[in-house]
Amino acid sequence: MNKEEAIQKLKEIVKPYVKNEEALANINENTDFINDLNINSANLVDVILDVEEVFDIEIDADSMEKMRDVKSALAVIEEKLAAK
Repeated sequence: MNKEEAIQKLKEIVKPYVKNEEALANINENTDFINDLNINSANLVDVILDVEEVFDIEIDADSMEKMRDVKSALAVIEEKLAAK
């Protein structure tokens, strides 16, 4: 899976939690989940759980802390997929 495909999957995962539709439409590596997409921290946990399910990976607490923006989330996803 290339970076664009991963970003599209991530976009679908976060869509139900996003309060800023315009930012979602322009999602890229530098998009911050909380500041740009206005996803609250409780919903961020839901996003992580959805990421685990969609990508069939397990995300530990340390990795979860890193997943604040798209680029970091993609890095964690790649790392977990590579470790499978």
